[in-house]
Amino acid sequence: MQLVVKQHTTTELNAVALKAYSRIADAWSLSLRDAAALADMSESTWKRARKPGFAGELTKDQLLRLSAVIGIYKSLELYFSEQLARSWFTRQNAGPLFAGARPVDTAIDGGLPQILAIRTYLDALRGGA
Repeated sequence: MQLVVKQHTTTELNAVALKAYSRIADAWSLSLRDAAALADMSESTWKRARKPGFAGELTKDQLLRLSAVIGIYKSLELYFSEQLARSWFTRQNAGPLFAGARPVDTAIDGGLPQILAIRTYLDALRGGA
């Protein structure tokens, strides 16, 4: 018996990532500006991208950002109560990566490296490391 693995197209991967990211942006109550900036898109592109059937292409950086944000969301949902998990990313934080700023603002300002640092930070908290 031979196992057949379906190769997903770039369009399918983009659609899944955008759908998940859109749900996360809603769960976190991100503004249109913040959701677009976090994904490294213009607001007009984000308005189109969050709708089913978006035919645009995501850059490798954008896809990595969305993937890392999905990981951040998963860590928050596993580590905190629902209320805190949903508000953590948009609340001021005195932690070492944030210096009193909101994690979303540091992620937008620091781009992919900061988004990945936040994901690593939360994974370490969740794992007890």
